[in-house]
Amino acid sequence: MSRQSRTRPEGSERSLHQAYDTALLDLDGVVYAGGRAIAHAVESLASARAGGMHLAYVTNNALRTPDAVAEHLGELGIPTEADEVITSAQAVARLIAEQVEPGSKVLVIGGEGLRVALGERGLVPVESADEEGLAAVVQGYGGPDLRWERFAEASYAINRGVPWYVSNTDLTIPSARGIAPGNGAAVEVVRIATGAEPQVAGKPLPPMHRETVLRTGAKRPLVVGDRLDTDIEGAYNGEVDSLLVLTGVTDAAQLVRAEPKYRPTYVDRDLRGLLTGQPEVERAEDGFRCGGWTAVVSGDVLELRGEGDDRLDAIDGLRALCAAAWTRAGDGSCDLDADKALARLGL
Repeated sequence: MSRQSRTRPEGSERSLHQAYDTALLDLDGVVYAGGRAIAHAVESLASARAGGMHLAYVTNNALRTPDAVAEHLGELGIPTEADEVITSAQAVARLIAEQVEPGSKVLVIGGEGLRVALGERGLVPVESADEEGLAAVVQGYGGPDLRWERFAEASYAINRGVPWYVSNTDLTIPSARGIAPGNGAAVEVVRIATGAEPQVAGKPLPPMHRETVLRTGAKRPLVVGDRLDTDIEGAYNGEVDSLLVLTGVTDAAQLVRAEPKYRPTYVDRDLRGLLTGQPEVERAEDGFRCGGWTAVVSGDVLELRGEGDDRLDAIDGLRALCAAAWTRAGDGSCDLDADKALARLGL
């Protein structure tokens, strides 16, 4: 994939699990939500693996260890080894280890995933800002029970000049009950208290991409995610292809209005998209056509035309809308009114 502005989702004659050697799968909102498997995820991943695709699970959530994530996936019916899980905790631990002395003390604001990752790099996790010789503060998602006093502890150390690192800055995280505050929201609390800026390791930034490539050895990877601002932007930054699934944070309206760095190579409802080819979005006389739908720009409105809506695939209509909107927007974000067109699709 090049960094040239994408103006439409791409097509693929081959199924994606055959066209790419490794799927770099986000977890929250892609494989599971709130601890439960998302519909079609288990069987789709099993089929992709059986078809020869290597599966790697790449998550910005630093709370759990790779062993714990692998165990959870196994309980859901997705057999997984710990070395197939890559977390932002691992990425931020490597980042810190490259900048401090071996055996340095690091104040941890977060969960067990951070502590284990630091230990693997020869660093010493500690709990107090008053530890002598403190070399860094690291902050990651600590779950809903992380106490407010932990943010204060981070602030005390950072205000004394201790370098600050964070696993990721996702503002939200999917849960079984809906969208909840993510680590990025907690990072903002500490930023307000300190005025400092952290070094960030997680998606979409290079440290996470580097960690993933080092651990998987992927030659032709496909990033699979539900977030434009982490998964898809991370693929854009790494110059690799991506598949957006609509099972998590991103909705159809956000996708249509995406600026270039947030535009995925492919889009599908869920992980069944790994097992199929992707239809071409073709230039029509007055717009873009995909699977019986035609999207056109009429003044400042994005319109969708299709006969027999109930027999057409709504995702094809979304692909056509993306092509019309992205072409019109160029290097910017589409400001056309797409509400009625999206309502026709029910997405």
